[in-house]
Amino acid sequence: MKRLKVLICAYACNPLSDCRLHPGEDITGWRFVEQISRFHEVWVLTHSYNKHALQEASAQELLGKVSFHFIDLTPALWWLYNMNIGRRLYYYFWQIAAFAHAYTLHRKVGFDLFHHITFGNDWIPSFTGAFLRVPFFWGPFGGGQKVPRTLFSTLTLRGKAAEILRDSAQYLARRILFPYRNSLLQRAQTVLVCNRQTHQRIPERFREKTKLFPLNGVLLEELQKQEPSGNNMFYILSAGRLDRIKGLDLALSSFALFRKKYPHSLFEILGSGPEEKRLKRLAHRLGIAQGVVFTPWVRREEVRQKLHKADVFLFLSLRDGGGAVVVEAMAAGTPVVCLDTAGPGFHIQPEWGIKIFPQDADTVVENVGEALATLHNNPALRKELGRRALQRAEEFYLWDRLGEKITQVYQEARL
Repeated sequence: MKRLKVLICAYACNPLSDCRLHPGEDITGWRFVEQISRFHEVWVLTHSYNKHALQEASAQELLGKVSFHFIDLTPALWWLYNMNIGRRLYYYFWQIAAFAHAYTLHRKVGFDLFHHITFGNDWIPSFTGAFLRVPFFWGPFGGGQKVPRTLFSTLTLRGKAAEILRDSAQYLARRILFPYRNSLLQRAQTVLVCNRQTHQRIPERFREKTKLFPLNGVLLEELQKQEPSGNNMFYILSAGRLDRIKGLDLALSSFALFRKKYPHSLFEILGSGPEEKRLKRLAHRLGIAQGVVFTPWVRREEVRQKLHKADVFLFLSLRDGGGAVVVEAMAAGTPVVCLDTAGPGFHIQPEWGIKIFPQDADTVVENVGEALATLHNNPALRKELGRRALQRAEEFYLWDRLGEKITQVYQEARL
C-alpha cells in the first residue's frame, strides 16, 4: 500500500503518561501514532500538555515521519478540569479549536484520510471527522459499556449517583446535544469499537462497517512466561485505580470466601484511589486484613514483575472499556478471572481464562470463589490457561500486529 498522508486527532498522546491526567488514553494515543507512522506520513493534533514528552520522543527518533501540532485553549477554561463533566466540556471546546487547525492544515497538505483516536468514546463525536472533507476513520473507542443492573447495588450511594449522572450525560450527548452523530457514522469509512456493549449502541444500519478492535496492546519484550512465586502461598493479584467501578468489594468478598478453605493465600491490590480507605475497612470487617496487601501504584516494570509472579490475576471491573492490565496479564502468562463485561469480557475467552457472568452480587462472589478454588487445586490448568493466554497475546495483541491491522483497515477502504 502506498504511503498516505494521515491526519490524526489524539488529544491524549503521551509516551510517559507523566501528567497523570489520562494515563490509559495517553498510552493508547501514543502507541497508535507510533504504529501508523511505521507505514504512513502522519500529522497529529494533540493537546499542549503532551508537548515535552512528544518533543523528547521525536528527538530520540522513536517515530517515523510525524508532525505534531499542539493545540491549547485559554487558561481561563482550565478550571473545568476540576469536575468530571467539566473535563468533557473542555474537550468539546478543544475539538472546535482542533477542527479550525485541521481545516487550515488540510489546505496546505491535502490529507488522504483523517483518523480520530483519542479521546475514544462514542458520545462526544469528532468535529474534524464531521466537517473535514476527507475519508474518515473513527476509533477504536468505547463508551457504550455500563455497570450491569444486577450489580448496581454494589456501588456506594455516591457511586450510584455518579453512574446515573454519567449515563444521563451520555444520553443527552448522543440524543440531544450532538444530533449529527448519525451523520458522522454515515461519513466514517470504518468504525472501530473496543467492546461488544459499545458495538450494540451503534445503530444497526451502521454495524456492517463497525469492527471490534482492541484499544490495548503489548510490546514484544513484555511477552514472558509466568514465573513461580517460589513459596507455598497462593498469590492473587489485582491492579488498577481504586475507584467505584473496579468491583473490588466483590473481589474482597470472593477472597474472603476462598480464604476460609485456603488460608495460605495472599491477595495483593495494586493501585491508589478514592476508595482505598473504605476497601481497607471492608477487608477488616471480612476478617481477611492479614491476607490482603494494599500496595500504592508502582512503575510499569514492577507491575509486570508482579504479574509474572501471580498465580491468578483477578479483575472484576464493572465497566472497563479497554482493560489494558488484563492484556498485560495475558502477556505475562498469568490466568485471568474477570467479569464477562466490556473490555475484559472481550479479551478473555474460556480457552485462556475464566469469565464470570455478572449476575447478582452473591452469585458473583460465590462463582469467583469457586473459580479461585479451581485454579488453586489444579496447577496444570493454571499453567495451560497461562500458556494459551500468552499465545493469544502474541498472536493478537502485539502492537506491531495491531499497527499492521490498522493499515489493513485503510487498505480495505480502497483509498
